[in-house]
Parts: sequence; structure tokens; C-alpha cells
Amino acid sequence: MTDTLAEEDIQIWEGTAEADPALLFSAAYRAYSGAVLGYLRARGVDDPEAVTQDVFLAFFPKIGDLTGGLPGAKSLLFSIAHARMVDHYRRAERRPDFSPYDPVHDARSTASAEDHVVGQDGGAAALLEGLAEDHREVLALRVVADLSIEQVAGIMGKSQGAIKQLQRRALQNLKDQTLRRNQAHHE
Repeated sequence: MTDTLAEEDIQIWEGTAEADPALLFSAAYRAYSGAVLGYLRARGVDDPEAVTQDVFLAFFPKIGDLTGGLPGAKSLLFSIAHARMVDHYRRAERRPDFSPYDPVHDARSTASAEDHVVGQDGGAAALLEGLAEDHREVLALRVVADLSIEQVAGIMGKSQGAIKQLQRRALQNLKDQTLRRNQAHHE
């Protein structure tokens, strides 16, 4: 590799003891950044460009203690790169695998309060069974179909006041039936 380096970089490394650390760093970066990046890519690191930068950032403070010239710098750089690669795989082992959430393929669900109530004892039909026909109709349209008072009045052919009274009486009758059923289950 030394024969492919620029003559200027070789001269900088020959005088390592007296050279400016910034000059040594620049020479090492020019000489080995491509090779370090290639090594990290070949080893499957997720973001090899960022890890390459980390390698050189870790290398810079050690330039003052560096011995062995250019081969020593290369050895140190690849030692750091190898350590970063090992760290990458250790983190990956500890990290859980994530998969994207797709609600279409997610069969899990929690029943709503309405589903829970309607699902008991045969559903809404069973709850409404003991009520008068008008009471069943008004509750089915108001609660189950979620229509407004005006809409229900139009469908049933009654005034809005009559619908409000029917709904109030129907809910009271439903409450009374539910209380009787619960008392019968507890006895």
C-alpha cells in the first residue's frame, strides 16, 4: 500500500515524531479511509460511512503515541475498525427484531364496551327481547344504529318529544330487566 501513497504522505509519516497531528491525520485519512469503509461494508455494518468516521475520530487522539509509521497507523486504524464492527454485531444481538405494524394483518383486538355488553346473553336481540315493540325499535335505532332523535322521529313517524319519552322509558325498562336478571343469577 505504501507504493500507492502520495510522496507527500510518505514524507509526513517518516517524520512522525515531529509532525503536526493534523497533518498525520490527514495523511492517514487520505491513505486508508477508502479501505476502512470497504472493510466495514464487507463486514455488513449498517452504516459503514458513519462507522468509518467514528474509527478516524477514535484514531486522532492516539496519533501522538503512534509508533511504526504508516504500517503502525494502518494497524491501529484496522484494529479500531474491527472493534467497531464487533460492537455493531453485539448491539444487534441485544436489540430485538422489529417488524412493521400492519393493522390489516393484526388479528388482535379488544372488544369495546358496546361489544362486550351486546355480546352477553345472546347479544342485542336478547337484551331487547323483553321490551315492547316501540321500545325495541327506538333503542335499536338510537343506540345500535346511532341515529339522531330527528332521524328516528322521521323513521318511526312520531314527534321528537315522543321519541325522547320512548327512549327514556325503554332504557328504564331495560335497566329494570337487567337488575332482575342479575338478582336471579346471584340467588
